[in-house]
Amino acid sequence: MFEDFILFVAVGFAAQMVDGAIGMAYGLSGASVLLSFGVPPATASASIHAAEVFTTGISGYSHWRLRNIRWSIVGKLAIPGMIGGALGAYILTGLPADIVKPVVSSYLAIMGGWILWKALRRKTGDGEPPRWISLLGFGGGFVDAIGGGGWGPVVTSTLIGHGTHPRYTIGSVNFAEFFVTVTISVTFLGTIGLELWPMIAGLIVGGAVAAPLAAYATKAIPDRPLMVLVGVVIMLLSARNLIQVFG
Repeated sequence: MFEDFILFVAVGFAAQMVDGAIGMAYGLSGASVLLSFGVPPATASASIHAAEVFTTGISGYSHWRLRNIRWSIVGKLAIPGMIGGALGAYILTGLPADIVKPVVSSYLAIMGGWILWKALRRKTGDGEPPRWISLLGFGGGFVDAIGGGGWGPVVTSTLIGHGTHPRYTIGSVNFAEFFVTVTISVTFLGTIGLELWPMIAGLIVGGAVAAPLAAYATKAIPDRPLMVLVGVVIMLLSARNLIQVFG
């Protein structure tokens, strides 16, 4: 039991360092580990989001303190994301996650390549978010609940690919994620309950330690390398998922 706790402290730390720094991959990383232990998709997603209530809260606060946030982005993402997350969590209790995995992974692979191309060929973006940002928030919340993770890859990658500033996009998406995560967790609590508390506790401890460090990394890393890192991570995660589905 203690060995499992230490393992998930390490998993939570590594996942939150990536998520807090580039705006994605905590849920996907943690869910992948839980699924490898044979945990059902709905239980894995519920456990990850229970831990993320704490880690996203600390991460959002850290980004706010470091002024990595644009409130216009947060306001247009949080409420639609909460609605989409609640709907996705409710549907997941009776829907195999593998149904949506190939579609989402293909989309993310395309977005990762687009971001990488923009980072290498063009100036980094500093534009306004798209008019359909609220719809993006809804879709990101839905995918996040269905797959145990995905808010960051869907929302962050799309906004940065559209041309919004990487630093403020990552900080704002992380801040909005707290509200989405709370909504998803409450929905799971009301449908299937929460289990695996030793693992959840390990994820919380590891993520809580990493969150302030990751927020500082977002501020310190220059925009262009940050975009390259985001693009590469998205493409690697997508390739891994597609290989699992079709391989």
